[in-house]
Amino acid sequence: MASEADDGTDGPPRSLLIAAVVIAVAAAVGVLTVAVLRQAPAQEEPVPIATVPAPQAQSPECAALMAALPEQLGDYRRVRAADPAPPGAAAWRAESQAEPIILRCGLDRPLDFVVGAPTQVVDSVQWFEVTDDDRSTWFAVDRPVYIALTLPSGTGPTPIQEISEAIAQTMPAKPVDPAPAR
Repeated sequence: MASEADDGTDGPPRSLLIAAVVIAVAAAVGVLTVAVLRQAPAQEEPVPIATVPAPQAQSPECAALMAALPEQLGDYRRVRAADPAPPGAAAWRAESQAEPIILRCGLDRPLDFVVGAPTQVVDSVQWFEVTDDDRSTWFAVDRPVYIALTLPSGTGPTPIQEISEAIAQTMPAKPVDPAPAR
């Protein structure tokens, strides 16, 4: 009498073959998934930074700040500036196509920074804010040179806090010097 396992054909049972094929396919998919995830990230496009008057961008104060800038500002990672990059400028980006954070060092005093203009202190650095529709620019106004930090809307406080820390470590505070009221 023949058993169920002995159906008169050679080779392993059909269910065992199906299980082996499923396992092999799953292993191949797993290996391919790991390979894709481990690939080096695509080369990120450099950030174009417009040139603006920055007469003190190559000052020792700006050089010290540029050397102390962090690689990360919250979710934003430091990225290369497109050539020709203006001196005293740096950029960070959260995603490859997201609006960047731009820092500029050595600028002239902001035109709207006049006597009576409101300022805010963030981690011992005094800032003056200028807002547009989709971004704000914060100017550090109590250091030997003016520094601007342009933030996309919704950025949150972390970038300005971390830049404030770098500024406080590299430049001494000085009294603010707003322009006379117009």
